[in-house]
Amino acid sequence: MAARFEDIPVTEIAVKTRTRSVSRDAVAVLRQSYEDHGGFTTPIHVRKAKTGFELIDGAHRLTLARDLGLETILARVWHCSQEEARFFETDANLALAHLTPVALARSLAVRHEAYLNLHPGTAPGIAGALAKHGLQRTEMSFAEFVGAVMGVTPRQVRRIVQAGRALMPDQAQALEAAPKRVTMDDLYVISKIGEAPERSFVIDTLARGGAPKAAAARKLWKAEQGMAPEPLTNTDQTLLRLMDAWKRAPKIARRRFLEEKGGELQALLDEMRDD
Repeated sequence: MAARFEDIPVTEIAVKTRTRSVSRDAVAVLRQSYEDHGGFTTPIHVRKAKTGFELIDGAHRLTLARDLGLETILARVWHCSQEEARFFETDANLALAHLTPVALARSLAVRHEAYLNLHPGTAPGIAGALAKHGLQRTEMSFAEFVGAVMGVTPRQVRRIVQAGRALMPDQAQALEAAPKRVTMDDLYVISKIGEAPERSFVIDTLARGGAPKAAAARKLWKAEQGMAPEPLTNTDQTLLRLMDAWKRAPKIARRRFLEEKGGELQALLDEMRDD
């Protein structure tokens, strides 16, 4: 597909059926960014049609351009088929989904830090003080914007940011290389660990596959520090479940079990006697 950059009239861009609808909340945040930077930071993508252009990617930017009454907008113009354009659109929508939990948390944490540097008045405490005087920034925060995009609440976004802030760059790299994919729940657990030694232990344990989950790694840490008993092995846990099931089962169920598995049990008993 060939493409070129061009300032094109907003009125000549047609918007066909979209796979993702425009969020007015997202447009509000985009307007805030537009005002901060004095314009759009990235061009939209359009397809050259027989008459005018068809939007591929950038519905929120185009909506804002129309709201602002802009005559033209910078676009990357593609000469492609409608099917190729649809493929392009869905690829752009899936970009966020391609991020691992660790990469997403770190990305949002870095963006949050940059946002606070640009708008220190939005920091907790300061925002409340400014609000009393009607001076606080009124546009929504990026947490609300990302929440609208991801389909989660701003509170969940803030939890993700907190998880990302708990990781140093080298720790994030180590977790990305872990034999088992680190989940967002693991990151939530890590973000709540106040002591650096314990946090480092949990991260290192997950990175080398020493525990399946962050919660399990925390139990290992407490056991090593003498603050909790040694965690049960998988074998011990299975044994406890079997013993509990046998204890709870009525007599008729136990007899049925022995009828079904008696031969295997006898073979195991014989093997134990031989040992």
